[in-house]
Amino acid sequence: MPSPKKKAQISVYLDPEVMRSLSVFAARRGQPMSLIAEAAIASFLSPDADERREAAIAKRLDQQDRRLARIERDVGIAVETLALFIRFWLTTTPSLPEPAAKAARAQAGTRYDNFVGALGRRLSQGPKLRQEIPDDVREDPTRSTDAD
Repeated sequence: MPSPKKKAQISVYLDPEVMRSLSVFAARRGQPMSLIAEAAIASFLSPDADERREAAIAKRLDQQDRRLARIERDVGIAVETLALFIRFWLTTTPSLPEPAAKAARAQAGTRYDNFVGALGRRLSQGPKLRQEIPDDVREDPTRSTDAD
């Protein structure tokens, strides 16, 4: 029966801080320092280590890119929704005469509180407006945006 390969022994000089970090890491993992050092050296010498690291970074960048695209879409929806509401409100709501304006200002706090409550219920119950809008909505070239 052939004997298993015996590992070679080397002496390595480490900075005190690196040695302290290695000792703490080994103690935390419950592994011998030589095993951790061997794994670190093997990883350092591995020809595909850079490729794996690059692939991991590329994957993370792709995830971040998709998240950013969703955020851009959601902000665009919010801005367009607000602009459409303001345009609609300004065109359909006449100015109030002064006595009615005073009464409206007196009720503004209560109406605002009701609005915030309704918004809170909508956000907690869903579905969100962004979920109701398909991702692939394209602008109709035959329709003018000024006609709204």
